[in-house]
Amino acid sequence: MDLKSRKHSFGQNAFHFVWKIKYARDPFKFYGLKVDCEFFIRQVAYRRGFKIYELHIATDHVHLFVELPPTMSVSKALQLFKGHSAFKLFKKHPWLRNHFRHGHFWSPGKFFRSVGNTTTEAVQHYITSSQPWVQ
Repeated sequence: MDLKSRKHSFGQNAFHFVWKIKYARDPFKFYGLKVDCEFFIRQVAYRRGFKIYELHIATDHVHLFVELPPTMSVSKALQLFKGHSAFKLFKKHPWLRNHFRHGHFWSPGKFFRSVGNTTTEAVQHYITSSQPWVQ
């Protein structure tokens, strides 16, 4: 992954996201649901200018490695991915409303971690060695 140069910034804003299906059920065993979910997640990325490096939809959760624009917060990006995909899945597959009675496809929880080409130790060393007055 390369660093991006923009008008007033230089860097990367890549994250590993994981989120689960509500009630830890496995709706993806039904034909076409997994493919539709992947399509809707990729649709959000395309419309918002996100770059997906990797996407894996497991039986009860999603792993997404994505680069966001520097103006996008983690919580907003996850809201877009989860909200759009759930809305579209419920619209295309109305029977899911019976499977998820309270209208929530995804669990409210989430995991996120920024991903870069360096370690926390390397950053700490860089900061302390570049400023000799910091002890």
